[in-house]
Order: sequence, then structure tokens, then C-alpha cells
Amino acid sequence: MADHIDWHQQSGLPPDVAGTVVTVGTFDGVHAGHRLVLERLAERAAATGLKSVLVTFEPHPLEIVNPAAAPPLLTVGDEKLEVLAESKLDYLAVLPFTPALAQYDAATFVDAVLRERFGMRELLIGFDHGFGRGRSGDATVVQALGAARGFRVDVVPPVVGPDGRAISSTSIRRAIAGGDLDRAAGGLGRPYSLSGIVMEGARRGRDLGFRTINLSMPPARKLLPPDGVYAVRACTPEGTFGGMMNLGARPTFDDALRTLEAHLFGVQSDLYGRRVRIDLIQRLREIRKFENADALVAQLRRDETAARAALAGS
Repeated sequence: MADHIDWHQQSGLPPDVAGTVVTVGTFDGVHAGHRLVLERLAERAAATGLKSVLVTFEPHPLEIVNPAAAPPLLTVGDEKLEVLAESKLDYLAVLPFTPALAQYDAATFVDAVLRERFGMRELLIGFDHGFGRGRSGDATVVQALGAARGFRVDVVPPVVGPDGRAISSTSIRRAIAGGDLDRAAGGLGRPYSLSGIVMEGARRGRDLGFRTINLSMPPARKLLPPDGVYAVRACTPEGTFGGMMNLGARPTFDDALRTLEAHLFGVQSDLYGRRVRIDLIQRLREIRKFENADALVAQLRRDETAARAALAGS
């Protein structure tokens, strides 16, 4: 501990920040439960004149403490940052999660990180949150630390889904892995999405009358739904467009490589080298091999009709 060290220098916060209201967590997916925490955080910051800070980690803590149990992620790279940018959060701190940090117990993490580095005056945590070695810093432990050290602790209740269960990253991952995009979107408060850079492809779609964009595959730790054909909405540098996307192999052309290939309605430009976000709206069908190109084109026309209907209803 070093009481004499200026926490502004350690945290990177501006020197005029008098103190902070903090929440902590991985916030994978930034789902409805996370957003309630952020809303309460903003309310406390406004009420106290303090600044709001989310302290999160990279990589996911389980990738360090138990890699075999580390889950696939709902948000990777800049995806989490883009969603958080829509909140009223004042500051985001992304801490490298290291083996040394994993050894901090709850009290050490509160003192050495939250209080000394970030000037924490109040702490908000989710109802099921735990930090410190072995997730020992649950609500009861943290409230006791707050009472002993003189900082306020608020525990935010869960957001409950239609099934009566608390919305969580785990339940959303389960829905996506099972292809239940409606349930996933309900928990997230938005469609599940993935992003990639547009690359040059074989141009088969253009020859078939369905011009497509080919996206780079997300990082391996990004959770993908089951292979299939999806109705999608694409956010591109040229605007937002409806479309349909093939996730998986292209067996009609004996191409077993798993790819992301999307036909965007009304888009004529190549978009090569541009970043595109794909919102997954509805799974239309499984991947199938067709006898010939004509049979594939006939199915693609049916897929387009189904995709437009799904988009109109979303």
C-alpha cells in the first residue's frame, strides 16, 4: 500500500476528478442486467457529483485462472466498447487480468485497486457479483468492507426475463448456442451481433445474381450461433441494410470452409476493407447442398422473401 501515491496518476483519470462511483465486472455482452447497473451508477454519480467508472478486465478472468472453463464471449475486441459508448458512463478502465491480479483477495482488490487507483467513494455491484481470489468478494463481504472503510455499497437487483429467471451472460450464451436469437435479443436488449472486415471472395454470388460481401471470421473466442442461413441487418459505412447471411460451409460448391457471406439488399458497392457489423435477426434454415446452381438460386429467392418478412417483423 502507498497512501502517498496520487491515484490520479495510477488510474489515468483527470486531476480534477474528486472521487468516483465504481462498478466492477467483465460485462460480457453488456446485457439488460449490466445496463441496469450502469443506469444506477449514472444516477449515483449525478446525485453525488462524483464521476462514474466501470473497471473491467482483459482477458476474461477465467482465461487466466481456469482456461478450460473460460466461456466463449458475447462481445470481443471493440464490440463491448461500442455498446458501452451508448451509456452515460464517464470513464472505462480496462485492467490487464494477470496471474498476480488473480491472487488479490477482495479486501486487497478494494484497497489497492478501487480505492487507491480510482479514488472510489461508492461501489455498485450486481446481486450475484463476486471479485477477488475465488470470487470471494460477494455482496456480504463487500458491504462489510464498505462499513469498515467508510464507502457506500449498493447491490443492484437482477433483471428478470420472461421465464422468471435472472438475465445473465451465461443464459444468453446458452440461447445463442441453441440458435434461439429471440431469447438472446430479449436478454441483450438488442440483436446479437458480430463484426468483420469485408474481404474479396470468389464472386460466385455475383454470378448467381446475389451480390455478396465476405466477412473475416471473428476471433476464435467469439460465440457464434449454429451454422445456417440468417435474416440479418448490417451496419456499414454506407448505412444500415437488411439482408441474409450464410454462416458455415458452401457445400453446393464443395467448399467446407466455415465462412460469413452476406447478401445485403440494395447494396451495390464492394465495401472491401471496411468494417461491417451484422445483427442476427432470425435463423431461416440449415445449410444444405443443392444439385446445381439453378436449384441454389431458387432457394436463395425463397430465402430473400423469408428474410424480408423476418426483418419487417423485427
